[in-house]
Amino acid sequence: MGEQQPIDAFLLEHAADAVIAIDADRMILSWNRGAEDIYGFTAAEAVGRPLLDLTAPDDQAAETHAHLDHIFDASAGAVGSFEGLRKRKDGLLIYIASTGRRLASNPAISASAAPAVVLSDKDVTHARVSRDSKMLENRFRDVFDLMPDAIVVLNATGRIVLANKQAEDLFGYSHGVLVGEPVECLLPERLRAAHFGHRANYIRHPRVRAMGIGLELHGLRADGVEIPVDVSLSPLETPEGTLVLSAIRNATERRQFETQLRDKNAQLAAAMQAKDRFLATMSHELRTPLNAVIGFTGTLLMRLAGPLTEEQERQLRTIRTSGRHLLSLINDLLDLARMDADKLDLSMERIDCQDIIEAVMTALRPQSDSKGLSVILEMPPAQLMVWTDRRALTQIVTNIAANAVKFCDHGTVRVSLRSLPEAGSGGVAIAVADTGIGIRAEHMPTLFDAFSRLSADGAEREGTGLGLHISKRLADRLGARIEVSSTLGAGSVFTLVLPGE
Repeated sequence: MGEQQPIDAFLLEHAADAVIAIDADRMILSWNRGAEDIYGFTAAEAVGRPLLDLTAPDDQAAETHAHLDHIFDASAGAVGSFEGLRKRKDGLLIYIASTGRRLASNPAISASAAPAVVLSDKDVTHARVSRDSKMLENRFRDVFDLMPDAIVVLNATGRIVLANKQAEDLFGYSHGVLVGEPVECLLPERLRAAHFGHRANYIRHPRVRAMGIGLELHGLRADGVEIPVDVSLSPLETPEGTLVLSAIRNATERRQFETQLRDKNAQLAAAMQAKDRFLATMSHELRTPLNAVIGFTGTLLMRLAGPLTEEQERQLRTIRTSGRHLLSLINDLLDLARMDADKLDLSMERIDCQDIIEAVMTALRPQSDSKGLSVILEMPPAQLMVWTDRRALTQIVTNIAANAVKFCDHGTVRVSLRSLPEAGSGGVAIAVADTGIGIRAEHMPTLFDAFSRLSADGAEREGTGLGLHISKRLADRLGARIEVSSTLGAGSVFTLVLPGE
């Protein structure tokens, strides 16, 4: 019998299960080789340390503590069993089946008079994986195999308990090979350590994480080839506990498309910068010779260089008209380009609306007189001031009034100015009414589109088709609006409504 105790000690030391003795303070008193194999800590690292700090995951500590309390509170010889999660030294989680027995005070175990508990922990991770896998196979396999995405389901230890056919095809594995493997086997080596922490945090706080949230994720195929993937995560509640469902897509085509799109956007940005540089340079280069052509044509028409024949005068007037039209087109295009590039600077100030209207109509007097139109200005006796940009307001009124003159071959162009008390202090309305050809109802929705040159009578009218488009965009920048009413064959009314201060 004298040989029995050394033999028993030898057997316990070399048992496959973890055999651990703890005192009433849950401090480790002994730690056999089975415990070293299961948990990864040597006896020198474990003895004298709190068991819960060493092996219990943070979210499992309270539950484990309660199980140990139950054993310590029982009488000597009492046995208690439970199953739960434990953590290894390398961070991996495992399932263990633990049996604890309370011992009476024994000096051979502890110098303390307090009782001790001996725990026998068995690693049942693979058994738990098998159980979870069979449960999922029976309940969900057919459904998951019909889904278009690769589906990988994990248990709380991070091991795969189910992978559908799409997942096996995506990662290049034969049927059933992935079950029981840590999910990190599907990740490149360089990402696995960080994924440990992410996975553990998700298992502690499961939530739905949608696919395509901007994470750059990569998977690893069985043949060692990396592939970009998109992953969504969802907790899956089962009678055996909460599992993690991962839906995975091959993101190769999407990322290739995004790369191409980024390249195209970069090319477009470069083209826009080139266009801006071109416009900044050419605005002067285009206007200068045109102004010279128009100016010298005017000098010739004034006969300052000598008399002209009737044919020469006709040709010079054609040149001047075409030059003015081309200059107007260039100015409109440059304004449109500046607005597209958001480089149209506004200088807000208090403006006298009467001055703007009178200046515009004076400039348009030659055109209206040449057509025999009656131009009527209806102004209030007192000044109406508005807080706006002078150049933008002038251009809007000019475009609207010029259209009225252009599309009115006889009759009247009436420009009126009135205050709008309902629009706040300083709100005004500038209305331009004509007795011209009017606008067809079907043309109204596209009236302010760029390059829209709609004519009710079908006649060719001079213009760029940009005037109203630019006017609306300028009005939007000023916080104003343009209202339109028209009767085909009877004329139109364009009203610019400017807000108050």
